[in-house]
Amino acid sequence: MIGSGQSALYQADSKAVANAKVRNDLTLIEKYQSLAGYDRRMAATGESETAQRASDRRHSVTYMSAAANLASRVDPRQLDAMAWGLADTREHRGRLFILGVGGGAGHASHAVNDFRKLCALESYAPTDNVSELTARTNDDGWETSFSAWLAVSHVCERDALLVFSVGGGSREHNVSVNLVRAMEAACAAGSPLYGVVGAPGGTLAELADVAILIEPPPALRTPLVESFQAIVWHALVSHPALAVAQGHWESLTAASPP
Repeated sequence: MIGSGQSALYQADSKAVANAKVRNDLTLIEKYQSLAGYDRRMAATGESETAQRASDRRHSVTYMSAAANLASRVDPRQLDAMAWGLADTREHRGRLFILGVGGGAGHASHAVNDFRKLCALESYAPTDNVSELTARTNDDGWETSFSAWLAVSHVCERDALLVFSVGGGSREHNVSVNLVRAMEAACAAGSPLYGVVGAPGGTLAELADVAILIEPPPALRTPLVESFQAIVWHALVSHPALAVAQGHWESLTAASPP
């Protein structure tokens, strides 16, 4: 999902993306055929397994197959657009503010470390300061906890916002309103907005300059969307447009003799 200001960035070869999706679909078919073959062998030999074990096994196959399918549907051009946009933020000495709640807050904290250490991009997450977050929530309310934090930080057009959210927030449904207010405040200040989200109709998908939309099976929505939030930010911090240093283990591997 691409904001109008980013449309010129997407003239890459779509055929390669389509071919990758076809290859992945074939891989999924092979996995399901393998599972069906296992079932037939069990029946032919008279072996059996408990209903719970069968359910467990099918969950694992379904989860990993869905993850592979989702990976094939992420447009690499969107990752490039995010990386270029964040590189521009760094070039203009802007800051990156990373927001999320629940699992997204954990992602935000981890991502702040990676963007600072590996990309030399000044980055912050409001959820890292527990004292300020809880004081604002207690005194002024949860809904303004992030937007007030951004106001004190003087968010401006040189800065950028990166949001991790499953639903994307909604005033209408009174969901993640603290994220909604923060996104509105950042956009009003002229800051570019990026995100990884699991719903097309929320505030994040509607306002973002670039929003990577992850649409898994409904029963696995939260775990898979949150899984891909980590995949996306790791793709960003290792992107050649952003990375200024390798991770520790990658640097050791590069230094090792063949």
